[in-house]
Amino acid sequence: MSEALNNAAAPTGAGNLKQARNRKLARFGIVFALLGLLLFAYFVKKADPWLILSGLQRLGWGFLLIIGISGLRQTARSLAWLRCFEPPHNLRFRDAFAARVMGDALGNIVPLASVAVAEPSKAAFVTHRVPLMTSLSALALENIFYSLSVALLVFSGTTTLLFSFSLPKPLRYASVIAMVVTLVIAPVGYFVLRRQWKFLSRPMSLLSGWGIAQAWITERGIPRAQTLENRIYGFYARNSNRLISIFLLEVCFHLAGIAEIYVTLYFISSVAPTLLTAFILESVNRVINVVFKFIPLRTGIDEAGTGMLSKVLGFTTAVGVTLAIVRKARDIFWASIGVALMVRRGLTLRNLEKISEGQTELAETVP
Repeated sequence: MSEALNNAAAPTGAGNLKQARNRKLARFGIVFALLGLLLFAYFVKKADPWLILSGLQRLGWGFLLIIGISGLRQTARSLAWLRCFEPPHNLRFRDAFAARVMGDALGNIVPLASVAVAEPSKAAFVTHRVPLMTSLSALALENIFYSLSVALLVFSGTTTLLFSFSLPKPLRYASVIAMVVTLVIAPVGYFVLRRQWKFLSRPMSLLSGWGIAQAWITERGIPRAQTLENRIYGFYARNSNRLISIFLLEVCFHLAGIAEIYVTLYFISSVAPTLLTAFILESVNRVINVVFKFIPLRTGIDEAGTGMLSKVLGFTTAVGVTLAIVRKARDIFWASIGVALMVRRGLTLRNLEKISEGQTELAETVP
């Protein structure tokens, strides 16, 4: 997030360098997308396209239920974001919800830049309601709570998987790595917040001391980073009564994800799903989303991971691949809504390119 904010305020020379870098990343993104499509085609063929088609036909109108549940997930995180604003600033729910949908859509449009583009753009999309730094700091807070909830979900899910099922070596190693990483990240995040470490301004000071973009970092980067840090730490001190409700909203996001998987499996699988299998599948899905976020829609990766895990959990590979395809259809639905909202706002491809390349302030690209 800080990188995208820095890009937005970068001088022309640095902006040109970042533009060239972003174009290079976009080319890598296209390569990864093509590799993902090849992997997707391989696993669809391996799982039997006719079995997948049969599963999709059984889903039928149930897809509308999937969309409804996924809408609850968007709602939960939008409400959590709203809870991170402090007076006198506030945001309407419909503006937060629309910004989330548009930001996620933009992250899917711009290859290899999902996090760097999607998250800051959500703050940019509401600059007609609140100042950019205010929405960015609230968004950063919401993402901190979301990350903590993901760590809890992944740790509990992978632990349950390891001790409840017999796993092939690759899946067992991946589960152990995911569990260890969450055990490391969660305490680090706690100490960063507890001790109020300067996680943005301090690294910038080091870079400036090494002579890297010294003028811009000193004049703009460090002051903005300090502003963002102060807003985040100040929020914890002034709004301790909100912390539990924000975290619970993030938990609701994951609970809706478990319900979504359970309902999907209920329609597409001949084997009756359980809440335990839906919980494990959702926890692994979070890992896939985090690790492979740079691949548009996690194409190919989701099919591979979900197909392998579904077989371990007592389903067929075809059921796992079908589940991944249903998730993609859900994401494409919301991406279409996001694009429609951006078009309604008058955003053009040129505006979106400016957001992704960071040539101008994020706020200036959004009418």
